[in-house]
Amino acid sequence: MTKGEQDNTIPIWEKSCITIEEAAKYTGIGICKLRELTNDENCDFVLWIGNKRLVKRKKLDEFVDKSFSI
Repeated sequence: MTKGEQDNTIPIWEKSCITIEEAAKYTGIGICKLRELTNDENCDFVLWIGNKRLVKRKKLDEFVDKSFSI
């Protein structure tokens, strides 16, 4: 970063919605498994914006806390 530039990135744990790639880094769950989980129409931690898939971070935390295995 050069002088005068600001780092405008927001830490993952402060975002309400994150990408699949960020969710994989955040949870340790693989991208393919997250895509499989979010493809389910009953998945409550996915937010679709057109074709873009975002993960509701707090709902994902709840899902992980309740799960024994996926």
